[in-house]
Order: sequence, then C-alpha cells, then structure tokens
Amino acid sequence: MTERYANDHPESAAYAIILGFIVPLALGALLSDWRFALTYEIQWLNFADWLVAGSLVGGGIALAWALIRTTLAGRWSYRPAAIAVLLLAAFMVMQFVNALIHSKDNFATMPGGLILSIITTILAIAAAWTGLRTDRRGIVQ
Repeated sequence: MTERYANDHPESAAYAIILGFIVPLALGALLSDWRFALTYEIQWLNFADWLVAGSLVGGGIALAWALIRTTLAGRWSYRPAAIAVLLLAAFMVMQFVNALIHSKDNFATMPGGLILSIITTILAIAAAWTGLRTDRRGIVQ
C-alpha cells in the first residue's frame, strides 16, 4: 500500500482555501468592531455584521469539510485532526454568539461584540493553522 501526503490531492487545496476564508473575515470583523468602539459610526458596525455572517458561512463549510474528511479517513485517533475539528466547532459556536450580540441595538453591542470578535479571531487563526498543519503533515492511505 502506497502512502501519499494529503497535499497530493486536489481537495487539499480547496480545504486550504476554505480555511483561509474565515481568517480575514474574522479579522475584518474585529477591526470593524474596534473602529466602531473608537468612533461609534454605525457603518463600522454594519461592516462587522456582514463580516461575521460571511465567516459563519465559511466556517460552516470548513467544519462540514473537516468532519467529512476526518470521518472518511478514519483519523479521529490522530490528535491534530481532532483538535482542528474541535477548534472549528468552537469557532462556529463563538461566532454564532457574536452574531447574536451584533444583532442588538448599536450601542448595546459594545464591549461584548469587540471581546467576542477578539476571541473568534484567535480561534479562527488557531483553527486554520491547525487544520493546514494537519492537512500538510497528515498521511492519507
């Protein structure tokens, strides 16, 4: 049986793109929340709302992809793959709570929205780094 690295498969590139999708959106939401906290201009909060929604869509696709790949490859015992899935799940839960906080009245979103944006950005970076590290070093048979 020949072993190939996961990077030899075209779906690896698609997974990397999907994982890379959530980081700039979460970071953009964080920066928009930060700018809203400084200026209280409503448009920055609107930007953050849309960026949170976009990262929820990208995160949902990435989580479904990671669950399917990890289950089909039987890699749940491989700790980095399981950690990547758990980080994506934590990101999705926290980002959903962030979306609920952002749906409040404009001035009621602060400071909770900014704090949740910081947490979700850290989770997005950790999930993307772990997922890409797992994908690069993981062995598919």
